[in-house]
Amino acid sequence: MQTRNSTYNIQNASLGIEREVDRLKAQASMGWEKEYRNLKWYGLKDGMDILELGSGPGFYTEQLLNNLPQSRVTALEIDSLLQDKAKQMLSNVSNSKLNFVQASVYDTGLPDNTFDFAVARLLFLHLHHPVEAAKEIFRVLKPGGKLAIIDIDDGIFGVIHPVVESLHSIVKKLADLQASMGGNRYLGRMLPRLLREAGFIDVDIDATLQHSDIHGVEGFRKQFNIQRFKGFFERGILSQDEFEQIRESSERLDTSEDAYAMMTFILGCGTKPTFN
Repeated sequence: MQTRNSTYNIQNASLGIEREVDRLKAQASMGWEKEYRNLKWYGLKDGMDILELGSGPGFYTEQLLNNLPQSRVTALEIDSLLQDKAKQMLSNVSNSKLNFVQASVYDTGLPDNTFDFAVARLLFLHLHHPVEAAKEIFRVLKPGGKLAIIDIDDGIFGVIHPVVESLHSIVKKLADLQASMGGNRYLGRMLPRLLREAGFIDVDIDATLQHSDIHGVEGFRKQFNIQRFKGFFERGILSQDEFEQIRESSERLDTSEDAYAMMTFILGCGTKPTFN
């Protein structure tokens, strides 16, 4: 959740800080089991030194700690407000298991060749200079260490039922807005090239799906909370009709058993070479 050279700042969250933190909690937990399965497939093991980039309020950090009890996690976050929330939530975790670092992903201040595995979840879509960030992560990984980026691609965003007729135009408008601020909501398709440009080898890409029938509708309600879209309507980015379609869809998720939603997340992984 970088606030420098990034499009994300929790202070600007349309839901307000506390409700935004609650949304981030749901976002971190909804797809954890599938993401963890894929991370293990890519080589994540208990006992590793793990670097989490853009660790935010600590909900994903908590999942890593609970599932990898012999590992040491370094949680890097530039936003002091978010990191303070993580420190409060994880105050019972020993310093031998968890290290908090307040720094930018572009300049971590961490030593060369330190970590076995790095995870960046829903961070890179916000970065103005994603290759520079990946190169910095490359530096701090041990030879043979791996970087896994979990992110989105609005070209394969997902589906909502009943169908929102203007969904594609809404998604494109929000993606265009993100691009105008320096981010990239189509990042998923670029992960192989991004990783290779940063120096990684053995690059691979995969996807995980979250479906409300499987992962529960509550998390999707938080993601599609109409308050998240109200500011876009008030700023003229979304039309009255588009906003009303989103509002109706949000209400259906709350009230209709026939309603469901599915979202797609992309996982790219690369390895730091063991040779110079």
